[in-house]
Amino acid sequence: MLGPWAALWIAAVLLCGAVAQYSSDQCSWRGSGLSHESHRRDVEQVYLRCSQGSLEWLYPTGAIIVNLRPNTEPSSGHMAGLHVCIKPYTYSQGSHVYLERAGDLTLLLPEKDHAEGTVHCFSLPEGALFVEAVPQTDISRRITAFQYELVPSQGPGAHMYPYLHPGLVTCKPCSDEEILMAVCTSDFAGSGIFQGVASDTHTPSPVAVTLTRLFRQKGRMFVWRGSRRRRWTGRINVPAQCGVRPGGDEYLLTGSVHFGEAWLGCAPRYKDFLKLYIRAQKAGTNLCHIDVV
Repeated sequence: MLGPWAALWIAAVLLCGAVAQYSSDQCSWRGSGLSHESHRRDVEQVYLRCSQGSLEWLYPTGAIIVNLRPNTEPSSGHMAGLHVCIKPYTYSQGSHVYLERAGDLTLLLPEKDHAEGTVHCFSLPEGALFVEAVPQTDISRRITAFQYELVPSQGPGAHMYPYLHPGLVTCKPCSDEEILMAVCTSDFAGSGIFQGVASDTHTPSPVAVTLTRLFRQKGRMFVWRGSRRRRWTGRINVPAQCGVRPGGDEYLLTGSVHFGEAWLGCAPRYKDFLKLYIRAQKAGTNLCHIDVV
C-alpha cells in the first residue's frame, strides 16, 4: 500500500524530474525536510557513490530518492552481483522506505519496524530507495536515519550472510579455491577456537572466539587480551543452522564485517587448511603469503 502522495510523486519525477540535491560527501548524506516544508510534495534526489555510509533526514517532509552506486566505473560490471543492505538506527522514525523501480514501489521498511534495527537487502540493479515522510502534525522530533552497505552476493562465505538470501542460508564447506581466496581477501582471518554460543537457536548467534593467530582484520573486531597467555578475543555471528560447538578443534576463521559486526564465512579445520596452503605454496598458486607457523 503506497503512501498518500507516493504515486503522484513518482509520476512527477518521471515526467518532469526533481531538482537534484547532490551531497558533498559521496558516502553519507544529511538533510532536512524544513528546506521544503512549504512544498510537501517535493521529491529530492540524493546520490551516494560509496561502498558504505549513512543517511540522516531531519524533520522528514515530502520524499527523497536515494540513488546508490559503487565507486567504480559503470562498465566494470561490478553492479551485477551487488546487493544493497540497509540497517535503520533504533531511533529512526517518520518515514516509510520503499524500493523504487521504473515508477513502481515495493514497501521495504515500514516506519513501525525502524526501531527493531533489522537489516534489509535487495539487489542493486533492482532500483533506488524511495523514502516517503509519514504526514505528521509535529515533525520537530522526527529523524529518519539508516546505514547502508554494498555487499557482494558471491564469493567466499557469501552464502552464510542471512540477510542476502533469507531462508536460504547454507553451511556447506567452502571449496579449496574459496578457502585460499578467503584467507587473503576476507575482512578478517585468523585461527582459533569457539568458546561459547548464545542460547537463542532461531537467529544468528554471536559466538565468543579466542584466536591464537590473527592474519588480518577490518576495524577492531578482535582485541588483544590476557596477562600471561595473551590472545585475540572477539565475537562472530554464526547462522543458527551451522550449530557450532564450543571447544574442540582449532579452525581457520574468516568472514565479513557488516554494520560493525563480524560474520562467519569459510571456516575449515586449521590442520586441513595448513595442508591445503602448503600444497598451494609449493605449486605457486597462493594468492597471498601469510605466516601460518
